[in-house]
Amino acid sequence: MKETILIVDDEKDIVKMLDYNLKKEGYKTLVAYDGEDALDMANTKHPDLILLDLMLPGVDGLEVCKEIKSERKTASIPIIMLTAKSQESDKIVGLELGADDYMTKPFSPRELIARIKAVLRRGKESEKLPEIIKIGDLSLDFAKIEATVKDEPIELTSKEFELLKTLIKAKGRMLSRDYLLDNIWGFENAIEIQTRTVDAHITTLRKKLKTAAKYIITVKNYGYRFEYED
Repeated sequence: MKETILIVDDEKDIVKMLDYNLKKEGYKTLVAYDGEDALDMANTKHPDLILLDLMLPGVDGLEVCKEIKSERKTASIPIIMLTAKSQESDKIVGLELGADDYMTKPFSPRELIARIKAVLRRGKESEKLPEIIKIGDLSLDFAKIEATVKDEPIELTSKEFELLKTLIKAKGRMLSRDYLLDNIWGFENAIEIQTRTVDAHITTLRKKLKTAAKYIITVKNYGYRFEYED
């Protein structure tokens, strides 16, 4: 049985097009035309993925994303943002709030389906991790999305947490900047968001990790790896 996808958009023609293409691929669909209904469905129906338009009446898409990602019950639901806006700043805001991918209208239904499959696949892979991992001074609780160093909580953004989780999951393998962009920011290339974004997040992450920062190793001209003794 395919996953259930919540479509959130106030344009009925777009909803109809998305609904048709998703059902054609075998997905179940739910529909909300405004932010309030989207939040209600996220909490009561708990879809496997949300397609979220940015420009919505009442509660806008950014606020919907923020609320969904801040609630423990719904934080794990992946979100792909859809919007007519093309400014890089809008994309960065959405991604920093926790969106898993971002597509600008008009878009190809075929590309959207490919991105949906990629996001859902990443989610399934992350489920293989134990609920809690302890590495030296560092402890990560994937269910609560919490991190501590020497039993002191550290505040990580959603992308910083995903970046750390992805590096740990690689079990010492080097991950390129492009790979990290693909798997955390959801882009298939570095056009939308430059690879320097990864470097900036690594720098901030290291500062927050303090004594545990030593586990993140830079592989010059290539990327990063998480290295620690068992």
